[in-house]
Amino acid sequence: MPKMKTKSGAKKRFRLTGSGKVKMAVAFKRHGMRKRPTKMLRQHTGTKIMSAQDAARVKKYFLPNG
Repeated sequence: MPKMKTKSGAKKRFRLTGSGKVKMAVAFKRHGMRKRPTKMLRQHTGTKIMSAQDAARVKKYFLPNG
């Protein structure tokens, strides 16, 4: 039986917190900052906790390792 592997894309994009929530980087910050409002750029710094509905799907990618 082969080993189960994590999704390598999810491994690079998401982290699990100690309580089991999913941390993620905020979207829309890769390029084109001049056309975006300053308030939006300020609010989108750092990482955020993913919504529960999306986190349930992402957690399945990490099943072999917790």
